[in-house]
Amino acid sequence: MNEIQRAKIILKILDNTYPKITVPLKSRNVFTLLISVLLSAQCTDVNVNNVTKNIYPKYFKPHHFRKLGRKKIERLINKIGIFRIKAKSIYYLSKILIKKHKGKVPKSYEELEELPGVGHKSASVVMSQGFGFPAFAVDTHIHRLAQRWGLTNGKNVLQTEMDLKSIFPKQYWNKLHLQIIWYGREYCKARECYGITCKICKSCYPNRKKPIKTKKA
Repeated sequence: MNEIQRAKIILKILDNTYPKITVPLKSRNVFTLLISVLLSAQCTDVNVNNVTKNIYPKYFKPHHFRKLGRKKIERLINKIGIFRIKAKSIYYLSKILIKKHKGKVPKSYEELEELPGVGHKSASVVMSQGFGFPAFAVDTHIHRLAQRWGLTNGKNVLQTEMDLKSIFPKQYWNKLHLQIIWYGREYCKARECYGITCKICKSCYPNRKKPIKTKKA
């Protein structure tokens, strides 16, 4: 079975499992989506949502966070990991958006990745979920699953992103990214499936008997 054949199996299982898909991070607009994505680094989406549900009703524009200042932002997000670093990024990011982009989130990878605390993966999420641009955001979890499912050789997340984009048609990228995230959380967990128990792993590799070791991103 080659990569294209496995990809067809994976698409079918994911579409049957998640015919309708929801975005894990809660947001009020594209700006708050950007902030939530930034906050989610080394932190669960659940924790981010629990914190931001008390922030976004009142603060949801760059001007709000610039006015708050770093110390007040720190107090708002202090239940999130590395909150001081993230508060600094949010504050300066907000100032840059006001100064360079008239308070709007830019619609390009280059401009997004110039913002403090925003890397390629975060930019991909915003382009995909915020603007509907075809993107395939690959984090460490998707990187792990793509290896288990025989879709990449596992060198790094950028290589995995290119491999997935070459295998799956562009019209599936945005939905597929979310489907893989949910499936990994529910069925192909890092310390439960090990590449041998979930439906996708068993369908793609019916003869696999030993747990597969994946390369870290």
